[in-house]
Amino acid sequence: MSKTKTVFICGQCGYESVKWAGKCPSCGEWNSFSEETISETKKKDTALKKICSNSVSLSEIDCNEDIRFITKIKEFDRVLGGGIVKGSLILVSGEPGIGKSTILLQICGTLNMNILYVSGEESARQIKLRAQRLGVKSSSVKILCETDVSSVCDKIIHESPDMVIIDSIQTMLHDDISSSPGSVSQVKECTAAFMHLAKTENIPVFLIGHVNKEGAVAGPKVMEHMVDAVLYFEGDRSTDCRILRAIKNRYGSANEVGVFEMTGEGLKEVENPSLLFLRGKPSDVSGITTVCVMEGSRPLAAEVQALVSQTPFPAPRRVANGFDFSRLNLIIAVLEKRCGFFFGTFDAYINVVGGLKLNEPAADLAIAIALASGLKDFIIPQDTVIFGEVGLAGEVRAVSNIEKRIAEAEKLGFKRCVIPERNKTSHMKTNIELIPVMTVRDALNKL
Repeated sequence: MSKTKTVFICGQCGYESVKWAGKCPSCGEWNSFSEETISETKKKDTALKKICSNSVSLSEIDCNEDIRFITKIKEFDRVLGGGIVKGSLILVSGEPGIGKSTILLQICGTLNMNILYVSGEESARQIKLRAQRLGVKSSSVKILCETDVSSVCDKIIHESPDMVIIDSIQTMLHDDISSSPGSVSQVKECTAAFMHLAKTENIPVFLIGHVNKEGAVAGPKVMEHMVDAVLYFEGDRSTDCRILRAIKNRYGSANEVGVFEMTGEGLKEVENPSLLFLRGKPSDVSGITTVCVMEGSRPLAAEVQALVSQTPFPAPRRVANGFDFSRLNLIIAVLEKRCGFFFGTFDAYINVVGGLKLNEPAADLAIAIALASGLKDFIIPQDTVIFGEVGLAGEVRAVSNIEKRIAEAEKLGFKRCVIPERNKTSHMKTNIELIPVMTVRDALNKL
């Protein structure tokens, strides 16, 4: 019989301790330790054998053959860097009901190859009903309702499918670990088993992962290091827009995003995401600006809304939806110090329409202009797009990919574009009016 022992494991980094501690000494997270019982001896499993092979010279490795599966969903291929790489382990995570299982089941209908769909949450009948709703009629997709990792690995080795989908990794159970499914030890060992299987059998494996109450991927952080790619679904379930973002990707850019629209027939690609984010933009209203940001190699135009209102309370509120809260306070401080605006008795609210999150500094100038417009109640021309990074001295600093941003604004029909002075060059050719600015005050005066 195998001996067991009780340990305390950090839910963030997987650090093990013989006793409970309030703060993890490895990652510094508070109240992250949970008690688990693990086995000291492990069974020998054919699926978990170590990879023992001879070393190969880098120049002798042949990569001329096609090592990617191309789906008919272009937005999904864009996020992965051009398609599904053979032998890769991909983690797809997101909020409940955001579309994780939906997008992978739709992919099953686009690929003409043998696919094994392993479900630990739904029955085969439930998956069939969802496939009918999505219009997936592929006869090469097999359903396996199983939660035991050893049985799943044996089935994969026996049938040798072209692709495997695990729904979800938190429901998988490893025999050598006595803790419940979804615990740190279970998730780590199950992920390791599927990782070795993907590499040895050269089969792409998709893992659907849950999220915790903070919105991060549930399970130990080491799981994100083990997989080859981490895809995260973003978006508000009350809206139709869904954004698939690559947080990590060993076979492509980690900054790419794919934009989808949730419909009754599943997720549909959005060919021009800028039109989706600008749909329904109000006119003749103060505090409304348009910014062009880069998401990977793609420029996206987004609508920024600012509302500044008088408050009767001594401490005004600052709310940012889709924008960094600390960055909002920084921009307000610059407007007060460098431009003479006063926000001390005003609440300030910032909202990025469509569920898009602006993480790029190029959105600073559009946020600043929107706040000033909301405070002084003047209207920004609707045919104007604004981008630029704002420094603490009130200066507008240069941004990257200026030509792509201007081309996107011109394609969408904008007539004017406010850009940093340092980005303007003599060889820049465009049909829209360029308004170069040096400072935030300069931009307000020219608008």
